Amino acid sequence: MATLGMHRDFLLEFAALEKPVQKRVFEVFEKFATATHAGLHLEKLTHQRDPRLRTIRITDFWRGVVLKAETGSSYLLLKVLPHDKANHWAAKHRASVNEATQGIEIRNDVALERATAGLRALATQESPCLFPASEYPDKMLRSLGVDEEILPIIRLIPDEDHLEALHKVLPEHQYDVLLGLATGMTPEAIDRELVQAYARTAVRTPAAEETDELRAAMARSRGRVALVSGPVELQAILERPFDAWRVFLHPSQYRVAYHEGYTGPARVTGGPGTGKTVVALHRAYHLARRLPADAPDGCVLLTTYTKDLAAELERCLALLVEEVDVRARIRVVNVDALANEIVRAERGGTPLKLVVDQKDITARWARIARRLGIDFTDVFLDQEWRHVILAQALTEPEEYLKAPRTGRGTALPPLKRLQVWRAVSAFEEQLRHAGEWTFLQVCAEAARILDERRERPYRHVVIDEAQDLHPVQWRFLRTLVAPGQDDLFLAGDTYQRIYGNRVSLRSLGIPVVGRSHRLRINYRTTQEILAWSSSLLTGEEPDDMDGGNETLAGYRSTMHGERPETAGYATKPEEIEALVARVRDWIGAGVDAEDIGVAVRFIQLGRDIAHALEQAGIAACILGTAGRGGAGVRIETMHRMKGLEFRCVAVAGINDGTVPMKSAVTAVTVDAQQHQEDLNSELSLLFVACTRAREALRVSWHGAPSPFLAPVTAPRR
Repeated sequence: MATLGMHRDFLLEFAALEKPVQKRVFEVFEKFATATHAGLHLEKLTHQRDPRLRTIRITDFWRGVVLKAETGSSYLLLKVLPHDKANHWAAKHRASVNEATQGIEIRNDVALERATAGLRALATQESPCLFPASEYPDKMLRSLGVDEEILPIIRLIPDEDHLEALHKVLPEHQYDVLLGLATGMTPEAIDRELVQAYARTAVRTPAAEETDELRAAMARSRGRVALVSGPVELQAILERPFDAWRVFLHPSQYRVAYHEGYTGPARVTGGPGTGKTVVALHRAYHLARRLPADAPDGCVLLTTYTKDLAAELERCLALLVEEVDVRARIRVVNVDALANEIVRAERGGTPLKLVVDQKDITARWARIARRLGIDFTDVFLDQEWRHVILAQALTEPEEYLKAPRTGRGTALPPLKRLQVWRAVSAFEEQLRHAGEWTFLQVCAEAARILDERRERPYRHVVIDEAQDLHPVQWRFLRTLVAPGQDDLFLAGDTYQRIYGNRVSLRSLGIPVVGRSHRLRINYRTTQEILAWSSSLLTGEEPDDMDGGNETLAGYRSTMHGERPETAGYATKPEEIEALVARVRDWIGAGVDAEDIGVAVRFIQLGRDIAHALEQAGIAACILGTAGRGGAGVRIETMHRMKGLEFRCVAVAGINDGTVPMKSAVTAVTVDAQQHQEDLNSELSLLFVACTRAREALRVSWHGAPSPFLAPVTAPRR
């Protein structure tokens, strides 16, 4: 029976084809998936590097490039290109099997020869070498999958810029190995994450089919090649090419998501676009799938911190999980909504009266401070209550007098602490008297209710965007599942922390030491967007939620594109007019309006942009109001862009005084340490918005630019 493999690069390029061409691609390769391809003509070229590479007619203009097995009936779909380009590509490329991973590799022999000649011409006896043999001996590199043909080339590479220039020339695995070494990864880490991971996650092939070398190599190429089982699966993949994460899990992702049994809480971290959410989704699927047949519905919880993010998880889960019984075992709901549900049920179903307006909350603190005659600002009291008293579940003044105040910059002697406690008591009494609750109080009450019960409502809990949860929410999550194997699984990145909630997982009964994994390869954003966005974070080194510091060392992208565009204007109308023109350009280049996102700090600017787009005949949808199903360019606040991604993103209104937003930053005179924490949260918010882009990023402002943009707007030397 024929086996059809689909290379990841093909699927990403397929997404850019016009719809009639996409339809024809499916019709042609459906015959391969149903083993009725015998009558199709696979054209062999003359003077090609690999005689197994063939082209196949899609239309008069388009050709597919296919790798055909020498023995057996396996095929790997590599490219769909215009006729002449397809022939040119097939003539200069060659397939090989990596010595370390035993997976398939595609190499550009002609470009490699030219690059080698160019590097030799530049080299002198005194030239620097990025990979000297004294530090990186041949034996070590060979063990990591760098082959004999590539070794002479890399000895000529003088620096990272020249290595970067070889990105599309070197075989992909070998480039990943070299880039990992160049960015500080140890050989041991590379062996674990890029070599051994392939061996552990290879798709098993029947012994009878091992004589088909191409099929065996494709089966060992998880993350780069998907084996298609039939026309239904082929159609499902091609209908949503940007959802390639469903079939192209990198081994470093797969080994975390499908680990057979963590002895306790486990965690995956990584920068934007590294697939943390993908891993969380697959983990929930894996846990639900291996439950016994009599497991109750909804016994695996998949949760996050907002309703919008939970809705996106629900959408992605529907794409990933096809088995109805498995899907029924996974419940998706955000943390606050679940806590509210538990407290309401305990109180006989009576709806809770929630206080959700932060301005109202701070106004209450201000009135209490005036009434008690204490010299604390409303912001300080609110933060002390949330970050110290609620965070540590302090219920008595004696506990507060002894409590550490890590992360709070203003020292409080005992008398001052007692004054704060008086204000907190008055605030909580006011809420009780009115029958009102804050979200954090609801979570604390839900945790108390569950603590008094023997049975826990879930068997496994998977948490996405973990970095933005408050200690109160973590205590609630801890009570949802009994401690034990595969109890909690966390996915998050403290570089994307936008709410300033610092936690110590260990102190909350969630130890992840020895069960923590970091993803380093970005699969969403081009290297140019990634490097540009990361440069905004100069000097920031957030905690890792477990007593250490987080790092972006080794964080890199597999894709390349144009450098992000920055533009400043004198007035807001001028900025909006230029943004509309850029959106029109993107659409003219073949990008669907729904694949364009616009991020703003204030929703009013988003409404103004939506109005301007509609006046120009371009449909626009403000996500928070029109819903995710609306047609047109997607517009949303920077906070609500979390978890989303688009081919093209415009981040607008990044003005001085707006980003960082003045009201979101504690005055340095109130608390210098909190002031810096708030600035870091605002910076992370900008970082998150910029890294929603896959292919193109545009950042604009009117008036003076945000000081956060200084690293990318300063004149280049």
